[in-house]
Amino acid sequence: MEALIPVINKLQDVFNTVGSDSIQLPQIVVLGSQSSGKSSVIESVVGRSFLPRGTGIVTRRPLILQLIYCPLEDREHRSSENGTVNAEEWGRFLHTKKCFTDFNEIRLEIENETERVAGNNKGICPEPLNLKIFSTRVVNLTLVDLPGITKVPVGDQPEDIEAQIKDLVIKYIENPNSIILAVTAANTDMATSEALKLAKDVDPDGRRTLAVVTKLDLMDAGTDAIDILCGRVIPVKLGIIGVMNRSQQDIIDKKDIDDQMKDEAAFLQRKYPTLATRNGTPYLAKTLNRLLMHHIRDCLPDLKTRVNIMSTQFQSLLNSYGEDVSDKSQTLLHIITKFSSAYCSTIEGTARNIETTELCGGARLCYIFHEIFGRTLDSIHPLAGLTKMDILTAIRNATGPRPALFVPEVSFELLVKRQIRRLEEPSLRCVELIHEEMQRIVQHCGNEVQQEMLRFPKLHEKIVDVVTQLLRCRLPATNVMVENIVAIELAYINTKHPDFHKEAALVPSLLKTDNDPYSQSRRTNTPRNNMSPQVSSHSSVAQNQQQQMQQSQAQLQTQQQQQQQQQQQHQQQQQHNDNHDQNHVGENSTGSWLSNILPPAPNRSDSIENSASNTPVHNNMVSPLKPVNLLPDVPQMHNPRRLTDKEQKDCDVIERLIKSYFYIVRKSIQDSVPKAIMHFLVNYVKDNLQSELVTHLYKSEKAETLLNESDHIAVRRKEAADMLKALTRANHIISEIRETHMW
Repeated sequence: MEALIPVINKLQDVFNTVGSDSIQLPQIVVLGSQSSGKSSVIESVVGRSFLPRGTGIVTRRPLILQLIYCPLEDREHRSSENGTVNAEEWGRFLHTKKCFTDFNEIRLEIENETERVAGNNKGICPEPLNLKIFSTRVVNLTLVDLPGITKVPVGDQPEDIEAQIKDLVIKYIENPNSIILAVTAANTDMATSEALKLAKDVDPDGRRTLAVVTKLDLMDAGTDAIDILCGRVIPVKLGIIGVMNRSQQDIIDKKDIDDQMKDEAAFLQRKYPTLATRNGTPYLAKTLNRLLMHHIRDCLPDLKTRVNIMSTQFQSLLNSYGEDVSDKSQTLLHIITKFSSAYCSTIEGTARNIETTELCGGARLCYIFHEIFGRTLDSIHPLAGLTKMDILTAIRNATGPRPALFVPEVSFELLVKRQIRRLEEPSLRCVELIHEEMQRIVQHCGNEVQQEMLRFPKLHEKIVDVVTQLLRCRLPATNVMVENIVAIELAYINTKHPDFHKEAALVPSLLKTDNDPYSQSRRTNTPRNNMSPQVSSHSSVAQNQQQQMQQSQAQLQTQQQQQQQQQQQHQQQQQHNDNHDQNHVGENSTGSWLSNILPPAPNRSDSIENSASNTPVHNNMVSPLKPVNLLPDVPQMHNPRRLTDKEQKDCDVIERLIKSYFYIVRKSIQDSVPKAIMHFLVNYVKDNLQSELVTHLYKSEKAETLLNESDHIAVRRKEAADMLKALTRANHIISEIRETHMW
């Protein structure tokens, strides 16, 4: 098991080289308040004085100290080049290859490196300093000396020095593979120990906490540390070990550590004879060695698994960054081909990595065609925005001055074209959505291609520009085709369409009604001059002649009555009018033909326009007393009124025909527009994408510029390569451990 600690030391060297904190190695972290004796404990374990000493904060950056037992016959660590063949002990820093046999020089190097990184204003720095000490008198250990916990800033220290030190300490003791060595001075109350408090926060069960009580010789007279060392004050699961350090005067006098060991043993025998064998620096070193070996043994399986997982991850990461480009033209052509294939595969749905969380590529195109576009067309009602009065107006406008006997076909075409035009806007909107989706596919056409795009940002920009330009060029042609599809439907209303012909054949049956009641209502409601009512086919000729004579007599009587009423009205108007015009020609019994031509007098306009009864009748036709070139009183057809039976039937027929033909056209457009978009836009881009990219990008003078990597990709590739190398080395080191070493 003794061989486990050197293995961890090797792993620590490997990962310190790449500066990675991702692998948490087993180590002993020395934790304590400022001036509690942490550095003195470490020096006692090493057996040499080599750490900066003094009052106040001295340790200002973490010191990772690896103690390596190296007997004289060892040839692994000793070499003639470094002059360490016969040396009993020497030190070596990770940042320099120089070997230090003088421990005073090691102290100066620590001070210089600390000031270089942390400055000389008593500030701290989280960057660790690595030191290896090879000796024939040490046990294999890995210790981390941390800055002492302080509360009040001193000198030029920042105001948040307490928080900085606390964050640094927690970073190391949070490592579940570390052993916490909590150092507390014996002349202070254990209940106020900041080191034990922090250790308890990160290790509530106390399974990896060992307490060290220093300065046993400085306790007040009449007091002792028996209760503390026996764990009766604050129990610590791994135990509490008491040591006696050199005083500041001893350091000034350069008292040898060997002499200090002897004085410590004598003090413990004299003061604590029953506890002397379980306290002291030698016992502490052996305990730490034993705890670290067992801890390494427990952590090693998880450590090996972690190294293997990280090796796989960094290998994949390095592969994603790609290798350095040697032949840029070949690489450029390869990327263009890969992008084109990935783009087409995304549209076709044959990509290797198919999304499972959302629709992408061709599936989104299908969704636009059949869900968005299809449902939008289905939501357009055939008669939307078309009222019965609009239909009636179209029917009347289509017949001109002649009353309509039948529903005019022109009105149907006029109205159905108006409704078909409503399908053009959603069709063009469908083209826009497909264009946007084709543009979006550029950013989502495979992880491998996207990694290449990130690697060469300039190439990525150019590819996006070429695809955007290609799509933009095809957009007008596609829009024109879609507009033509609608225009084709508007150009010819095919009333002989098989689906529509069946509906049109039902029109006579819709118009067929009982003629007798209809003819009677026509006779009583709307009599006309020189027009006989419609009669049944079963009536005789004599009956027709008799009805015509009766109707003519009734019309003559009605005409005479209207003329008499008209004469009386005009006579009344002449009597009440004081401003009568002498040139006015009055009404007479022969009719009012002159009043229909001449404009009325200005002083009579108000009374004439007040009621419909003031309108004269000539030949049984209603004519306003207005100039013939002005028609201000023409009734507006949009005024709401109740439709007659014939008007209602005509409107119903037109509505039914419009619905039938509109459904036919909508079905055709719903089928033709996606086909046109696929042909003119999607398939064209798929077929010509690679040739367009090669034409615009595959040029020797552009290859150098396009394949310039971004700086961060090159840096990340180097970091990933270094980390992968370190992990591979760590895996080999762990693999060298045999089962016999574990026990």
